[in-house]
Amino acid sequence: MNHSADVLRAAIADATRGLNATAALDEQVARAAALVGDCLMNGGKILACGNGGSAADAADFTSELACRYVEDRRPYPALNLSQGGSLLTATGNDYGFDQVFARQVRAFGQRGDLLIAISTSGRSANIVRALQEAKERGLKTLALLGQNGGDCAGIADVEIIAPGKATARIQEIHKFLLHVLCEIVEGRLANAPG
Repeated sequence: MNHSADVLRAAIADATRGLNATAALDEQVARAAALVGDCLMNGGKILACGNGGSAADAADFTSELACRYVEDRRPYPALNLSQGGSLLTATGNDYGFDQVFARQVRAFGQRGDLLIAISTSGRSANIVRALQEAKERGLKTLALLGQNGGDCAGIADVEIIAPGKATARIQEIHKFLLHVLCEIVEGRLANAPG
């Protein structure tokens, strides 16, 4: 067998183990879906943030809400705080990179909104600060984390810690779980007036 096939098979086996282990997260997923659904149904907005691949996952999730996932329904307010190079670099330059999301939570977040913070390690200072700022402002919080939750553990109202050690596998589980959240919430949103 060639090296490429070995790597592929090992990755599939690792991803399969991780996805199978997510079945044990059903309670956290249900609580997370309730947070998302309640926020949007009660007129709040979603703010989401992450770094690197997690920023891409935040972008995908907010797009699914503001556009649609599967059903044709009205759009819901969801902002990806990881976008906007001018704002990110100005904040990073003037206040430090650890403030790039917290300042936006302070600018855009209101009581009744939900911050979704995504970090494969849970050690990103800007994610920790965003969660802290959200809590101080009275927002609900959901953290998708990896490893042991890192410095983010225990901050959010609901946290989902993806099983696994490899960053790539944790990101794949986060993406999967975000799509599952869309599937759970979509029916509720599709049947809402507006």
